[in-house]
Amino acid sequence: MKKQLALISTMALLMCMFAVTAAAQMTGTVKGYTKGDDGNPIVGATVELQSQDTGRKVTLKTDKKGNYFSMGIQPGVYKFTLIGANGQTLWFFNNIQVKLGGDTEVNFDLPKEKAAAAKASGVTEAQQKQVEQAEKENQKIKGLNALLQQADADRKSGNFDGAITAMLQATQQDATKDILWYSLGESYLGAKKYPEAIDAYKKAIAIAPTKGEYHNNLGQAYVKSGQIDLAITEYNAAAQADPANAGMYYFNLGAVLTNMGKADEAVQAFDKAIAADPTKADAYYWKGVDMLGKATVGKDGKMIAPDGTAEALNKYLELQPTGPYAEAAKQLLASFGASIETTFGKKKPEPKKGKKR
Repeated sequence: MKKQLALISTMALLMCMFAVTAAAQMTGTVKGYTKGDDGNPIVGATVELQSQDTGRKVTLKTDKKGNYFSMGIQPGVYKFTLIGANGQTLWFFNNIQVKLGGDTEVNFDLPKEKAAAAKASGVTEAQQKQVEQAEKENQKIKGLNALLQQADADRKSGNFDGAITAMLQATQQDATKDILWYSLGESYLGAKKYPEAIDAYKKAIAIAPTKGEYHNNLGQAYVKSGQIDLAITEYNAAAQADPANAGMYYFNLGAVLTNMGKADEAVQAFDKAIAADPTKADAYYWKGVDMLGKATVGKDGKMIAPDGTAEALNKYLELQPTGPYAEAAKQLLASFGASIETTFGKKKPEPKKGKKR
């Protein structure tokens, strides 16, 4: 009885082995290695097999050595695609025949394949390297732009710490782009971290010294940190670097000097702002305010404003008749008996009618 059971067990084992062998002969095996542009194995990548007959897909993962392997693949013609961990297609082969009961080896050696493709197209190795370098640079720029957009959105929402984190990451990736340091400075300024903002703006200016906006915002950071003399220097530098926007920079300088109580210097700054941009209404108003600070009182007890004060305030009213300082300008003019010379709101005289004949 025992011999019979042993015989039956042996027969069952042989039948199982025969079934596995038969199944293996009905399908095929695929395997291969992967190698990236740097010559190292590509770990954690996906090798996708898509039947060009049925469209059916099989996905395999590369191991720690960059290898992949699978049994039980239905014979047929396949497209083999190597996909990186970030989802980007790295390479593919069409019309790969998976053999019945045999091994099909497809290796993804990217340096070798790219060199062969370049040679076939007539592109030299040096030219291919230039193309690859340009592709890498484009990818890097794309990533940096994404970080810039993220930081801008964070600043708009008041998340300055998030903006700082994004721009620190960006400057670590590329410290040669002035816009990255400038954006970092903006983020620090919003977070009221003025020493850090000053340092970031300086780095932006070192790369692009002719950007007036960079000097202007460095001036703002200096004002916030109480370094007024340095702020004045930067506002002047901004105006010299960017004459097209000098009116704004000189106006900012005049505002700082006004807050410091330096009326004469402020008037000079506002005059420069007006010279650069004669339509800058606020410069006229604050020039008039600073000039009025130098007013004296006559023997009759009436206020005597310095020459040009009334002209400055009236010019503001001419440019901004309903502006935020319009009422204040009128009150200041009235305080020293000056007339309001703006024509806004006044009816135009009707033309005289001719005599009938």
